[in-house]
Amino acid sequence: MDNSVQIDLPVWLGPDGQPVACVEKLKVMRENLEELEQMARDAFEDAVLMGCEENQVRAVLVAMMESLVNPYRS
Repeated sequence: MDNSVQIDLPVWLGPDGQPVACVEKLKVMRENLEELEQMARDAFEDAVLMGCEENQVRAVLVAMMESLVNPYRS
């Protein structure tokens, strides 16, 4: 059974609003998102198997993503 999330990747934009065109950068973004999706799925499934409430687990994962800070912002 394939539980992978099927999402359409966006056209990635740079800070100037222009599309990121570098093939290698786009490949890294895709690979990073695939790894993140796998890790999030594993954590979610573990939490549910341990008896945690599904919506609470989802909310924590969303809050974690929303709390990320850009370390490169000047």
